[in-house]
Amino acid sequence: MLRQVTEVMELLDSATVNGQDVARLLSSRGIADVKVKTLKGPKGSTDFVRVTVPGTGGKAIGGKAPTIGVLGRLGGIGARPEQIGLVSDSDGATTALSVALKLADMARSGDRLVGDVVIATHICPNSPITPHKPVPFMGSVVTIAEVNREEVSPEIDAYLSVDTTKGNRIAKWRGFAITPTAKEGWVLKVSDDLLTIMETVTGRIARVCPITTQDITPYGNGIDHINSIMQPCTATDAPVVGVAITTETAVPGCATGASHPPDIEETARFCLEVAKAYGKEQCSFYDADEWRLICDRYGPLKQLQTTGHA
Repeated sequence: MLRQVTEVMELLDSATVNGQDVARLLSSRGIADVKVKTLKGPKGSTDFVRVTVPGTGGKAIGGKAPTIGVLGRLGGIGARPEQIGLVSDSDGATTALSVALKLADMARSGDRLVGDVVIATHICPNSPITPHKPVPFMGSVVTIAEVNREEVSPEIDAYLSVDTTKGNRIAKWRGFAITPTAKEGWVLKVSDDLLTIMETVTGRIARVCPITTQDITPYGNGIDHINSIMQPCTATDAPVVGVAITTETAVPGCATGASHPPDIEETARFCLEVAKAYGKEQCSFYDADEWRLICDRYGPLKQLQTTGHA
């Protein structure tokens, strides 16, 4: 998928790029269902892009195959005027859009997945920078709640949330890692199916990014989070797995020249392989029998999907 990754990076590396530019690229490759919506905040605006690639047995055509969502999470693809060029934080958007572009090219070549794939991200080349330790974060012109409203939807049965996760001290390697599955306030065991796909795609032993209960609570509650990678789980009862693009050293999200195409390609290829297997019901994000046992014994922890007591 390196061609799609570099094509997307070239498109996004612009001070004037917007959601319509992305939509035109995807539409030119045969994707009919591309929606763009502009949201404005006190610090600017961003264009949400939502792409649905229908499968041969997916819900879009009245089928029953499960739908997977691939979300490119980020504050922004650029931090102008402070920084010129693509910032490290853009990797989530690049990954998600590369998956969409690859699915379009596959369909034109006669290869379509069984289940529908929904890809969503947003395009903002002028995002603010937020102070944070050990490195600064990219801010956002809109709130996480607004992002969730645009990217999380009832027809999606499971989510891969892709986010640059380089500014931490616990996931220290080049490439990507997956998180345990989060569902209804629970941090569940890491999916064996996803670990298998990861090892197949990378040819390495699986890498897991640790998350805590804090990370699956909503932003804005005054509690520290590794980043926004798990925020979709606060807005859905569907299982969410974070796909963290990582580095050996702590790299600021606002750094330019820090996006590594081979790492993004590997991450995008993993997402594509998961989408293939998920639509054929050959991949599960969690053990359904064990989940029923958890609910019988303890019940869901939905209070962790809220901001809690004031």
